[in-house]
Amino acid sequence: MITIKNEEEIALMRESCRLLGIVHKELAGYLKPGISTLDIDTFGEALIRKLGGIPNFKNYNGYPASICVSVNDEVVHGIPSADRIIKDGDIVSLDCGLIYKGYHSDAARTHAVGDVSPEVSELISATEKSFWDGIKKAKAGNHLYDISNAIAESLLDGGYGIVRDLTGHGIGTRLHEDPSIPNFAKRGHGPKLKKGMTLAIEPMVNLGTDEVEWLDDDWTVVTADGSWSAHYENTILITDGEAEVLTLEPK
Repeated sequence: MITIKNEEEIALMRESCRLLGIVHKELAGYLKPGISTLDIDTFGEALIRKLGGIPNFKNYNGYPASICVSVNDEVVHGIPSADRIIKDGDIVSLDCGLIYKGYHSDAARTHAVGDVSPEVSELISATEKSFWDGIKKAKAGNHLYDISNAIAESLLDGGYGIVRDLTGHGIGTRLHEDPSIPNFAKRGHGPKLKKGMTLAIEPMVNLGTDEVEWLDDDWTVVTADGSWSAHYENTILITDGEAEVLTLEPK
């Protein structure tokens, strides 16, 4: 069942997401060559708690950290480690969320660390652009797969692999609520979008194949062909007009 939030719930969602925007801004400033992925997680968790939130990823279905840190060919759910050191030329996807007064937020960003190839830089840009193209369709009265099809259309000319095994989702008093939100083209319409829905839209895009594999840790998802991957996600609110993006970093 897709939940419709009332004004009080929307206010709590906005605050949860506002705090997460601050977290992502600070994480971006912290990221640099020479730090470990565990350093990123430690910094991020401390900041979430300092802001009055609770890390919603930590211990979620057994996930052992607060920040998913995925490097290069890792698509999502990379487990932070003291042994994994960020290097110049890496790309790093940071996916995290928090709980504020019972309400969840969720967002992800992929960052280039130092100099990366034009091809990789374009991958990151195209992934973010596909999110913005997708939410142009995120309006009350439209259908869910209008978003999916717009994301896929945005990426069509790049020859990218759009991950099919993982999708976006509804969000609210639970991190993952109905509906599942594909980032690839779908036949049919899907449910009608209504004012008060809160959704996590998150394109995951590979330079090569769309196929992915899970590592032996049962969490880390990597591209099947070793190609690099980018991820961009925001929590949004369906309104009477344009969708409201709730998890943007403060100016």
